[in-house]
Amino acid sequence: MVVDARGMLCPWPAIRLARAIREGASGEIEVLADDPKAAGELAEVAAAAGWTFESGVGLFRVRRAA
Repeated sequence: MVVDARGMLCPWPAIRLARAIREGASGEIEVLADDPKAAGELAEVAAAAGWTFESGVGLFRVRRAA
């Protein structure tokens, strides 16, 4: 699943990720985000849901923990 949050300011990327997790995304979610604050907020959402978080440049991967 891909969540495109480019052009959105925080907290919207984190809200979109939380919604994707809540709606039953399976396995992996790629989040596209360009707000500099997004990495920290996305990491917090992933951790709270028990998912792992990988950061890149504008691309973040969130995976269901094994």
